[in-house]
Amino acid sequence: MSGFMGEFLGTLVLIVFGVGSGAATNLKGNYARNQNWTFIALAWGLGVTFGVYVAGQFGSQGHLNPAVTIGFAAFGFFPWSQVGGYLLGQFLGAFLGAVIVMIQYYPHFKGARGGAADGNSVGIFATGPAIKNPLFNYLSETIATFFFVFVLLNLGNFTTGLKPLIVGLLIAVVGQTLGGTTGFAINPARDFAPRLAYAILPVPNKGSANWSYAWVPILGPLSGGLIAAAVEALLK
Repeated sequence: MSGFMGEFLGTLVLIVFGVGSGAATNLKGNYARNQNWTFIALAWGLGVTFGVYVAGQFGSQGHLNPAVTIGFAAFGFFPWSQVGGYLLGQFLGAFLGAVIVMIQYYPHFKGARGGAADGNSVGIFATGPAIKNPLFNYLSETIATFFFVFVLLNLGNFTTGLKPLIVGLLIAVVGQTLGGTTGFAINPARDFAPRLAYAILPVPNKGSANWSYAWVPILGPLSGGLIAAAVEALLK
C-alpha cells in the first residue's frame, strides 16, 4: 500500500478540478457555461499540477494515472511492489472526486432536463469521441498518452519545485494539440471511475454512461504508456 494516500489525495484533487471544469462549462445555470476548449485544457492541466504537489507531500511519486504507473513499472522505472497501492489510490480518488463534483453542482443537475443537448451528460465526467471511429479513437488516446508519458520519463522527480507546473503545462498542451479527437483521457482512472460514479449514483436527469466506448480510454492510455516506457528503455 506504499504511496496509496498520496495517489488517493492527488487524484482526488485532479478530478475535482478537472471534472469540475466539465460541469462548469456544460451545465446550464452557472457562470462558466460555454467556456472554450482552452479553458478546459488549462483547468485539467492545473488540476494535475496541484494534484502532483499534494501527492508528493503525502509520500507518492505523483503518477495519478495507471498508464504512468503500469508503464513505468513494466520497464523498470518503478517497483512492481508499489503498483497495487498506487492503482487503488488512483481509482478511489477519482471516484470520490466525481462524487464531490456531483454534490457541488447538484442543483444544476436537478434543474437540467438531461442529455447532451442540455449539458447533463456523461461527458462532464468521462470522455467521448468527436468523430466515432473506434480504431482511430484508440490510436488517438495511444498517441496522446505516448507523448505525455515520454516527456514525464525525462523530467526526473516531478513532484518538487516547479516541476508539477511543468507537468500541468504538458497536460494542457496535450489537450490543446492532441486532445480534440477524444477529449484526451490519457488516464484510465480519470475516465473509468467518474464514468462509474455517473452510472451508479443518483445524478438527477442523467443520460447514458456510454459504456460501449469505455474500453478506448482504458486500453489506449495503457498502450501509450507502455510504448513510451519501452522507447525510453531502449534509448537509455
